[in-house]
Amino acid sequence: MVVPRWDVYIPSEIGLRLNIFGMIDRNNRYDGFSTTENMTADKVADFLDRLSLRKNTFVVLDNASVHRCMLMRELRPIWEKRGLFLFFLPPYSPHLNIAETLWIILKGNWLRPADYCSTDSLLYATNRALAAIGSELNINFAHAA
Repeated sequence: MVVPRWDVYIPSEIGLRLNIFGMIDRNNRYDGFSTTENMTADKVADFLDRLSLRKNTFVVLDNASVHRCMLMRELRPIWEKRGLFLFFLPPYSPHLNIAETLWIILKGNWLRPADYCSTDSLLYATNRALAAIGSELNINFAHAA
């Protein structure tokens, strides 16, 4: 018996993408933003500037160019006076960044193939999932002693 082969295709929108700048802690407290525009240093700096109004906040960043640019270096002393401290992971160490676990679970468990049919549906589904972190959706991070 010959079983017919079916090819399934999901059309993509060339040139459009979803960018997320987000942070999560081991208690499933998430903060961040999503955009279909390019992720720029200005957007990240604006987010961190608003975050700097909270006292004693520690942010771990990877080495993306928008995290290491001149604007971030200029604003860092101002943020530190407000109580926002930036720490950078060593190069090539995504295993140290718990946000990478979030992105893997978001893509692999919380988003469905149908969510990728259009940029709008992907943005909606992603924002819906990110808003549910800590209440409806949780990640069980393995706590090292």
